[in-house]
Amino acid sequence: MRNPLSKKIVGIEPSGIRKFFDVVSEMPDAISLGVGEPDFDTPWRIREEGIYSLERGRTFYTSNAGLKDLKSEISKYLKRKIDVSYDADKEIIVTVGGSEGIDIAFRAMLDSGDEVLIPQPSYVSYLPCAVLADGRPVAIPLQEKNEFRLTRDELEAAITPKTKILVLPFPNNPTGAVMTREDLEPIAEVVKKHDIFVLSDEIYSELTYKDKHVSIASLPGMRERTLVINGFSKAFAMTGWRLGYVCAPKQIAEQMLKIHQYAILCAPTNSQYAAIEALRHCEDEVQKMRTAYNQRRRFLMHEFKRMQLDCFEPFGAFYVFPNIQEFGMSSEEFATRLLQEEKVAVVPGSAFGESGEGFIRVSYAYSLEDLKEAIGRLGRFVDRMRNR
Repeated sequence: MRNPLSKKIVGIEPSGIRKFFDVVSEMPDAISLGVGEPDFDTPWRIREEGIYSLERGRTFYTSNAGLKDLKSEISKYLKRKIDVSYDADKEIIVTVGGSEGIDIAFRAMLDSGDEVLIPQPSYVSYLPCAVLADGRPVAIPLQEKNEFRLTRDELEAAITPKTKILVLPFPNNPTGAVMTREDLEPIAEVVKKHDIFVLSDEIYSELTYKDKHVSIASLPGMRERTLVINGFSKAFAMTGWRLGYVCAPKQIAEQMLKIHQYAILCAPTNSQYAAIEALRHCEDEVQKMRTAYNQRRRFLMHEFKRMQLDCFEPFGAFYVFPNIQEFGMSSEEFATRLLQEEKVAVVPGSAFGESGEGFIRVSYAYSLEDLKEAIGRLGRFVDRMRNR
């Protein structure tokens, strides 16, 4: 029989995040600290609006780019949060999660062989989405000594004549690293100097714990060469609603919309109505969740310090990225043994790129009770490994 499969697809590795959780789901008494999903219910006002939209029979297709009222609220929200103005009719597309925005951005912008710079460790979708769009992903290994922030020198060293897009994944999954305005300004200068574009994934922008989130799109000369990816999954605890958005200059958005039209048609209608309510009235709920995440973050940092497990202090998202190199094991071996011996699931840092080797990702999108039990088990494991 003729081979039915695409060589390109076969060559893409499955997500390194998922396999541990297929095991966890069948392991009694296991605690998972691996999934990047809020443990909070979607705020009631948002759920109520989604239910109401169904009761009113709002089950029709929307326009391809999304409900006009939702795009208008997104435009107001971004002006309020990052001080960047977008034309709601021509520069905003409502997508099926932020991940769709990444996919259609690459497919709209890349020709075969165009290079995409991906600072790593980072979210697992950037590299395969670049490959699927016939681009060439180029990893930029980030350093723990720099708190996993991208530096001007690292960026300059990676740029070639074929470079077209820089992915800027901050606040970062898996490290929790953030980029301040002072960090971003030299990056913006390099981007303009080499005439490249930025895909700024800001899905965790509401989950920052020290300074206010700054978007590179807000810096001088950067709006016209930046695509901002965001959504409702993390800040509003709406993962299953599958709703995100991308903001891009008009000429890029027009081409992205064509892909969205043919592949998706439109994002879920009741999710869009619910998201309008989220943007208009749920800032207090977001603040409550952010406060809870910060409490958990500080608890984990305190516990890591107590058990003398090296970990830089992250100020974004809901992950910590402790260094486990002292144990002489690969990240995958460490995570596998922790799961087998103490029934605690974390994600090997290597799942997020080669520069994640020697680290594990611990999510604190879980209750303090679960975190306390899991950290107790991790502490026993660490002590045992040190005394073997």
